[in-house]
Amino acid sequence: MSLQIGNYHFKSRLIVGSGKYKDFQTTFEATKAAEAEIITVAVRRVNITNPNEENLLTFFANHPIQFLPNSAGCTTAKEAIALFRLTKEATGIDFIKLEIIGDTQKTLYPDVLETLNACEILAKENFTILAYTNDDPIIAKRLQDCGASAIMPLAAPIGSGLGIQNRYNIAFIKDAVTLPVIVDAGVGCASDAAIAMELGADGVLTNTAIACASDPILMAQAMRDAVRAGRASYLAGRIPKKPFASASSPTHGMANLNI
Repeated sequence: MSLQIGNYHFKSRLIVGSGKYKDFQTTFEATKAAEAEIITVAVRRVNITNPNEENLLTFFANHPIQFLPNSAGCTTAKEAIALFRLTKEATGIDFIKLEIIGDTQKTLYPDVLETLNACEILAKENFTILAYTNDDPIIAKRLQDCGASAIMPLAAPIGSGLGIQNRYNIAFIKDAVTLPVIVDAGVGCASDAAIAMELGADGVLTNTAIACASDPILMAQAMRDAVRAGRASYLAGRIPKKPFASASSPTHGMANLNI
């Protein structure tokens, strides 16, 4: 079953980022290896609008990919709204990741109040909004009410590689909303991505874990496989956890071998 975000449909449930790579060619090769169909682009940090300069879009010109402009670097709703309006005018892209940072010095945690304000305005302008937020089910529900098309709770601080710090909250968010839940930020290795999917997440976004790996291409492949395995494990249904052992082979009716 495909991942549906607004009116968009995707086969892959792994979203990749475009930051921190050594060059655009490596970004392209890693994205291909991940078999991702969505790549995030920080509009304020990566050129996608000026055709006279090296442009990420040109590397993907003949490769099917959905660009996901994000508002990284914005600290207010006003900044983010203006950025996305300009981006839409320049590129025609209305599929966006709304990211408004409250603490720019240490945690890079989102400002959820500014995010809610921006989400409400941008939704009325028919943007398809993937909203980056903290792992709070109450805020997730409010973002849904404001018109978001997907909720992107952090697993841990951006770029930390700490993995999912509060597994219960991811499950709570899944229960709180009917939108796709895409775990974002803090993924450090393939097992983190698998755990997110086993918790019921609809997708995973990772950037630093791939871009800063010793072998970005190999890590991209590992993330691809982990997301697929985690999703399959979730759909298959795990066995209940028990405090004691349970024999794999039945003992009832076992023959008496006393000789």
